Amino acid sequence: LLSGRESIGSSNMEDDVSLKFHQQLLLVDENLVAEDVAALKFLCTDLLPFKKLEGVKSAVDIFQLLMAEEYLNEEDTFLLAELLYRIKCHSLLKKLGYTKDKVQECLHEKGRVSLYRQMLYELSENITSEMLKEIIFLLQDCLPKRRITLSALELLILLEKQGLLTENNVQVLEEVCMTVSPDLLETVNCYKRAKDPLNMTMLSHTEELFLSMKQYLKHKRCCIVAKFLFATSTSIGYIFINIYAVFSLDNKAANLTQGFSEMNKMASYKMDGPHRGFCLVINNVKFGRSLLERKGSHKDAEELERVFTWLGLDVRIYTDLTSQQIKDLMRTWQHVQDHKDRDCFICCILSHGESGAIYGKDEELVSIRMIMSHFTAERCPQLAEKPKLFFIQACQGKEIQRPVYVEADARIPDLPSMQQSISPSESIPAEADFLLGMATIDGCVSFRHIQQGAWYIQALCSKLQLLVP
Repeated sequence: LLSGRESIGSSNMEDDVSLKFHQQLLLVDENLVAEDVAALKFLCTDLLPFKKLEGVKSAVDIFQLLMAEEYLNEEDTFLLAELLYRIKCHSLLKKLGYTKDKVQECLHEKGRVSLYRQMLYELSENITSEMLKEIIFLLQDCLPKRRITLSALELLILLEKQGLLTENNVQVLEEVCMTVSPDLLETVNCYKRAKDPLNMTMLSHTEELFLSMKQYLKHKRCCIVAKFLFATSTSIGYIFINIYAVFSLDNKAANLTQGFSEMNKMASYKMDGPHRGFCLVINNVKFGRSLLERKGSHKDAEELERVFTWLGLDVRIYTDLTSQQIKDLMRTWQHVQDHKDRDCFICCILSHGESGAIYGKDEELVSIRMIMSHFTAERCPQLAEKPKLFFIQACQGKEIQRPVYVEADARIPDLPSMQQSISPSESIPAEADFLLGMATIDGCVSFRHIQQGAWYIQALCSKLQLLVP
């Protein structure tokens, strides 16, 4: 009798859990509009059959399909949390017992949405109605002759159905984006770089060379990490090799000069023009909703202005810009004709951030790569063959770097083997002459004193004043 009662009690508990689970799903469904359902449907395209998705009318339909394929159940709701995170319905995550930060932490191990699907969705989010009209016009020969109104997501699905767009072939996107918007093209290029195993292998090898060079957090020391882009030509195009140079706040810092001695043989930049150049400082202090005020950042902006003015640059300060204002500002400075009379260009950004991106005051992310892309030789010819320096004070994740004791004999790649495939000087790689200085490495936080400013920016300014003749 007792075991029977236990069985009934267990059954009731299971029923309660199942009921609660389905109630959670209904609550999520009630808070989603038609555009959200279309987005969920699109992001599930790689997980569920096309034919079944075509019959979807509501979010509940999608939930039922995911449960039938065992992607979603009472014990594991992460896929739904990921989908809500991808479509920026962060307020609904708590209905599943998640937060935005918790989802971000788990994405690396548990994420199901492919890089390809993420890229397509990001594209669709950034395609305006005017852009969509232009794209449809360019692709009119590939589309059905009957007049139909397409959303950006529907257009992408149609291209996939016709075999014109696949995970391994995004040429059609490259061609239309090149015509319609370079910003959209950068999204496609980011996907290709992330997907290319050769590129990722080279990046990981280079990072291994400097794996032990990290911040001495226990002793409040800081490293200035600068990423150099060396372009080498291969049969498949340009490959950009990332090399990190590290300078410590400690006077006993490792001396890397010997490792880079061969680089002195390379031609130096001319810095003898009538004007040194422009220096932009974007200082985001106050944000919209969840991000905290960046107290002490004014100290960094003042120090950057003082040091770069001392170095002869024309410094311009911009405070509390939204993501769109940052993009518009980059486009404005890209087309400034006065660059041709300047020796260099510098851009400093002080803000909150995530991996590979910084936040505008509206708490929307802007890709660092996209910011830099406005000043390539192709897009800003006035700065071709001139140094373009970007310094970023922003977190790149949530991890804290563990202190590591380092030595000064890091192995440097043999320069002659690199030089063998360097293209002739008359052919300038689009991304040559860039330096990217980051306050931290990818995935980790950076630190800022609420009165004295950020360790990285204060160290950067101190070393510039100390080491520049």
